[in-house]
Amino acid sequence: MKLLTAALLLLFIAMCLASAEGVKCKCSRKGPKIRFSNVRKLEVKPRYPFCVEEMIIVTLWTRVRGEQQHCLNPKRQNTVRLLKWYRVWKEKGR
Repeated sequence: MKLLTAALLLLFIAMCLASAEGVKCKCSRKGPKIRFSNVRKLEVKPRYPFCVEEMIIVTLWTRVRGEQQHCLNPKRQNTVRLLKWYRVWKEKGR
């Protein structure tokens, strides 16, 4: 009987830890629309077991607020255009 309760307790702990992994996804909130000219850096991180979709993290610079990081929704048309623009911009060596 003790073996059964110990196994159930371990299973319960494993399930709690697995659900806590979902909190580690960096892009739980999506950022605002952005201007392409304010982009300093763009990072595309693949899907992880604890994230539903890939993470697109953009670092913006504005005169008023300085540097800020935002997550973008990969399914939005504006984000797709930004990715294409950034790749072309990087290929030109800027």
